[in-house]
Amino acid sequence: MCGLVGFLQAGSSAMGLADVAVTMASQVRHRGPDDADVWVDSSVGVALGHRRLAIIDTSAAGHQPMHSASGRYVIVFNGEIYNHLELRRTLTVSGMAPAWRGHSDTETLLACVDAWGLERALQACLGMFALALWDRRDREIALARDRFGEKPLYYGWHGNAFIFGSELKALTVHPKFQREIDRDAVALFMRYGYIPTPRSIWKGIRKLSPSTILRTGIGGRGAEPAEYWSLEQAIESGRRDPFDGSAEDAATEFEHRLRTSVRGQMLSDVPLGALLSGGIDSSTIVALMQAQSDVPIHTYSIGFLDAAYDESAFAAEIARHLGTRHTELLMTSEDVIASIPRMPQIYDEPFADSSQLPTSLVMSLARQHVTVALTGDGGDELFGGYSRYAMLPLVWGGLRRTPYALRNLAARLLRGVSIDGWNRILQPVTRHLGSRLLVGDKLHKLAEHLCDVRSMDQLHLALSAAWTDTQILVPGSQAATVLLNTPSDWPEAADPVSRIMALDALTYMTDDILVKVDRAAMAASLETRAPFLDHRVAEFAWRLPLRYKIAGNLGKKVVRDVLQRFVPMALFDRPKQGFAIPVDRWLRNELRDWAEALLAPEAIRAAGFLDERMVSLTWQQHLAGSRDFGVRLWAVLMLQTWLQHQNLSDSVESRDLRIRVASQGGLAA
Repeated sequence: MCGLVGFLQAGSSAMGLADVAVTMASQVRHRGPDDADVWVDSSVGVALGHRRLAIIDTSAAGHQPMHSASGRYVIVFNGEIYNHLELRRTLTVSGMAPAWRGHSDTETLLACVDAWGLERALQACLGMFALALWDRRDREIALARDRFGEKPLYYGWHGNAFIFGSELKALTVHPKFQREIDRDAVALFMRYGYIPTPRSIWKGIRKLSPSTILRTGIGGRGAEPAEYWSLEQAIESGRRDPFDGSAEDAATEFEHRLRTSVRGQMLSDVPLGALLSGGIDSSTIVALMQAQSDVPIHTYSIGFLDAAYDESAFAAEIARHLGTRHTELLMTSEDVIASIPRMPQIYDEPFADSSQLPTSLVMSLARQHVTVALTGDGGDELFGGYSRYAMLPLVWGGLRRTPYALRNLAARLLRGVSIDGWNRILQPVTRHLGSRLLVGDKLHKLAEHLCDVRSMDQLHLALSAAWTDTQILVPGSQAATVLLNTPSDWPEAADPVSRIMALDALTYMTDDILVKVDRAAMAASLETRAPFLDHRVAEFAWRLPLRYKIAGNLGKKVVRDVLQRFVPMALFDRPKQGFAIPVDRWLRNELRDWAEALLAPEAIRAAGFLDERMVSLTWQQHLAGSRDFGVRLWAVLMLQTWLQHQNLSDSVESRDLRIRVASQGGLAA
């Protein structure tokens, strides 16, 4: 795993190009602490910089920027090509292999590009990656990203410079960078809790979409990315050619594909382990790792003193059954809270998935022992793991048959019972769906939209939004068009639920889940790998009928069927919990003073992006307990702390929080 940076800018000296590239690369040192270098060509004004975390071929033969054997290409590469040894054999058999200098996957990729061209080379690769490839003959830079967007890549024209890099912080130190926040992106963030691709928080900077290649030169302003693979096409192909075997057949085929993916992703020249939460996905990955290893796999989990949020006992039981070498760290609320001040530096743009906090802690724990860790990411989106996939059809099924007048009455009745009241009334039912599922706030949120929604798509958008009136909340913003708010562009699927799963795979998974994991892991210089995101696994997932994914109120049926072959059902047959923290409660208690200062009208006014009255009303309702607005308020707090980090606000509350928590015995970040 590595960090890459670079730019095109005509008219600069070699020394000037190198100095800027070194400065940019220094901003992503955490992504590659083992090695660093830059390459420049002042005749055309190109500079490439690289920071290396050595995983495969840790020798100098893996040093980057790397030149192809032909001399035509220079590359900076972040990621792993899991089938690179197979690709080497293919090149050798065809007589197209160079005289190998080492055994790094970067050298393999360059040889494939020399032989087949970039597009065909990437289509042949199994891996996760972002790269910048300079073509010395055509004087053109190509940027590319893996199929699901596991590895990040940002780019944009600022002035006469085309700048790019693994993280935004590297782009912001380029002399031509124009530091202007995109208010429309702020509005998107407040709605979704993250900024959807291709937008970023900065005007003029975009995220490269997954599975695309962007080519440009000095005069190439306006070039658009082109796909080399398409998830939408995989979904359509699965719809046309559905799997017609039995449930047992499906489990056997799925196990074969996932086992193959796991085996390929266990390739490493440095210590390797896995993150084990005790949930279905990570347990399945660890089971398949241990089944293919002669020694105990290293596994890692963190637990919490709050039993409602602690899965560590489940993880320990599964680790014991599988025979892994398990390490567990029990965290207090103070430990988690102490990591808050690091979030703006880690995530680079506003990011409001509160599980970012425990995620960053478990990455730091794992990095004390290993350099690479496999994860269960992607299982929920591909195999129906989220509770909304089971609940949405039930809710919409009732709504679509309900006249407007009755919807209006139902909305009033739902709001007539308090949130706590609904939680108590429905507790006998919800206790079977997960200890954290408090439906009172969901019902109040549903009441807000009962009279508005006209389809299950609209219902999904309404219930998944943090803030809805974002053009009012963010004065001066305009409604930005992204895939999430354009249902007409959503992929067609075999059924409405699969359509929403496909949307999640294209948006939420890429821009929330994978961002959360990559940035937290890279901040600790840890490489994570997600075997579920092998495109051969994903293509099979989209061939499966929905009944092999969701059975009753339980998702991931086919994954459960495979896991049961290795682990007794009693160890994992429970509702999905996830990696959450009690934000609602903490904002009323442990975090109240910190939040109060950041949410105060004068603080919101000084930052200059949000409507202070809307924020104040939401905060007061939350404190009073009339609504649980933790998700909305966390988005505001993450925006405010990010603005502080950018020196765009005078507040020092994050620093004060760090000091306060440290004085209470927490982990000073």
